Amino acid sequence: MSIAAFVSGGTGQVRETPLATATGMTFTADALPEEARKLYQGQQAVISSERIRLLSDLIRETLAELEAAAQKSTAEAILAAETQKAAAPTEALIKSTYDANRAAFEGRTLDQVRFQIVAYLKSNSEENALKDLTERLKKSHGFAVGKSINAADLKPSDVIFTAGGKSVTAAQFDARFAPHIYDLRAEIIDHVRVDLENAVFLSLIQAEAKSRNKAASDVIAAEITDKLKDFTDEERARIENAFRSSLFTKYAVRILLADPEPVAHKVSADDDPAWGSPSAPVTMIMFSDFQCSACAGTHPILKKLINEYGAKLHFVVRDFPLESIHENAFRAALAANAARQQGKYFEYIDILYRNQDDLDAASLKRYAEELGLNVKQFELDLSDEKAASEVRKDMADGVKHGARGTPTIFINGVKVVRLSPDGFRAAIDRALKLSAGK
Repeated sequence: MSIAAFVSGGTGQVRETPLATATGMTFTADALPEEARKLYQGQQAVISSERIRLLSDLIRETLAELEAAAQKSTAEAILAAETQKAAAPTEALIKSTYDANRAAFEGRTLDQVRFQIVAYLKSNSEENALKDLTERLKKSHGFAVGKSINAADLKPSDVIFTAGGKSVTAAQFDARFAPHIYDLRAEIIDHVRVDLENAVFLSLIQAEAKSRNKAASDVIAAEITDKLKDFTDEERARIENAFRSSLFTKYAVRILLADPEPVAHKVSADDDPAWGSPSAPVTMIMFSDFQCSACAGTHPILKKLINEYGAKLHFVVRDFPLESIHENAFRAALAANAARQQGKYFEYIDILYRNQDDLDAASLKRYAEELGLNVKQFELDLSDEKAASEVRKDMADGVKHGARGTPTIFINGVKVVRLSPDGFRAAIDRALKLSAGK
């Protein structure tokens, strides 16, 4: 079901639910911008769609495991063999895809976007190959559909499918995917909360303007614009946040939008590069891509937090290069791990984050030279197949725990939704509180 369809049917009760209050004011879903309102009112439709997607993943995984047992292989090998059969995109298909999406490429030439197009087409081809494999394995392993995963009366003991004589129940599905469903619920609520707080803030500015007998623009000028000295985004955000906080206090704002109860993933730190002691009460695991601008922006924030929390925090970096959009990300991950072999991992990734437009082979070697590494050994480690396998293992673990982009960060297994200094602190403080209560 689409969000639009969900919203159109019987959402009056949802709309009237108070999401926030302030002195003399009540805010419901009607106060939200259209996109956020539809998301809030249609959140169950979004979650239902995700449950269907996760069920498909579980069916594929179960069938691959059955086939692996029959072939005395592994599920990973069965799936990998199938994706390798996917045909490479033809030049004609690459060109037609480029022509059909010229507007989205914003004037970039085919050569400039060829890598992304090929990766996209290859991914589609591989996914189709896996769908075909799943259908074949359904026939050979006696697959049968059970009760709908989104049935209103679904009970934990209900069988949702059988394969190879094995029944999978709703309870097993929920045990496996409860953290993923929490992640989605948390992302929805966070998105809505941001828009809700902005809507409340704008209403409070109007109320404040009325109390001062001024125009809202004059209040904004007095409290924000006129106080700017450097006119940077950071300065404006700091001043605006201070004004927002003062109004929220003055008008006794209460945000009633409840967060879902956190559910932790069992994310392994593996043996990946880390700061701090593994015995620290809080472990932060970051799945990162060294060609990702968001990762580069988050990195210095996390370094400050590491210094701020000291021995309370164990910080681990795992690799998640987005190969479909970042041509040099996988090679950069290998280079970072090669630098790790000589004790310079974190120094090296600082350089990578600062030079994301220059991650070609020659540049990676130059950065090793700048750090005084043994370049010959660095190049040997860079080409080590075991290192590539480790990166692939990190990527597989990231996918297993719902990582689709970077950075994806977990704090004591709970995915962080709001990737900001305040968001990180709130998550760390919550983890510390829970740890102290054990």
